[in-house]
Amino acid sequence: MKNLTLKQLRYFEALARHGRFRLAADACAISQPALSMQIKELEEELGNDLFERSAREVKLTVFGQTFALRVRDILRAVDELGDVARASRNPFLTRLRIGIIPTIAPYLLPAIINDLNRTFEGIQIQVRETQTAKLIQELAEGDLDMAIVALPVSEPSLTELKLFEEEFVLVRRRDDACEPVPEREALREMRLLLLEEGHCFRDQALSFCRIGSRRPREVMEGSSLSTLVQMVSAGIGITLIPEMAVAVETRSAQVSISRFQPPQPSRTIGMIWRNSTPLLKQLLQISEVVRRSADAMREHMSSVDRP
Repeated sequence: MKNLTLKQLRYFEALARHGRFRLAADACAISQPALSMQIKELEEELGNDLFERSAREVKLTVFGQTFALRVRDILRAVDELGDVARASRNPFLTRLRIGIIPTIAPYLLPAIINDLNRTFEGIQIQVRETQTAKLIQELAEGDLDMAIVALPVSEPSLTELKLFEEEFVLVRRRDDACEPVPEREALREMRLLLLEEGHCFRDQALSFCRIGSRRPREVMEGSSLSTLVQMVSAGIGITLIPEMAVAVETRSAQVSISRFQPPQPSRTIGMIWRNSTPLLKQLLQISEVVRRSADAMREHMSSVDRP
């Protein structure tokens, strides 16, 4: 196995992830024939086939699946060596790969980026917006340094740091603004608009309304909070949104915002990162910047009249 190279392992991981030579080659910034040759040489060195090839896609063989687990560990360790070097050269981060869920990104991310750029001069910020499960996977594979999500995620390999609590509010048609706020049990009997499956905010809303895994007939789905609010504005139903989304999502919608009686629905927002990261000191500094950004946004929201 003397001829195995780190480059070959990265090419293998890209092909295993994308499932197509063209996509993997694009991701690695090389030609498709060059990638194919490197994979073939890797298989010859190992004496085993790594992929089952078809006209449309490639799939890992049984051996390839086992090999992929080891390769990801190796590549993650190599990436962390780079992080060690970064941390030793500079007490502050020069590059930050940050993940964030869609129900936070549009509202908090601009302030975070501005504050990070002011605090860490010259920092390069790469942002990945996707659902929690994907962020956890990309953290584990070393593609992200940290992520901002709703806690808990309960992954033993990840550290969780609470940043703040956030309440949910009820969104109704503007004509219903004077109506009593329904009890959460009553929400089950109303036409409730929720995010599609995979969003943790959907699960939190269902939990507050005490709706189990069997979806009632009157629950409707949308792909974003913007879609849900516009559907409410059109008279289709009601929805819940996080407080940080109110200013952005309601400014062009004919809706009213109401708060629930205690206990109010809420979520815990926090940061997560790998337990093994050598950037712990820097990530704790980042967490303070994120916390200040969130506090400033919430203070601004409390200083204006709520709808």
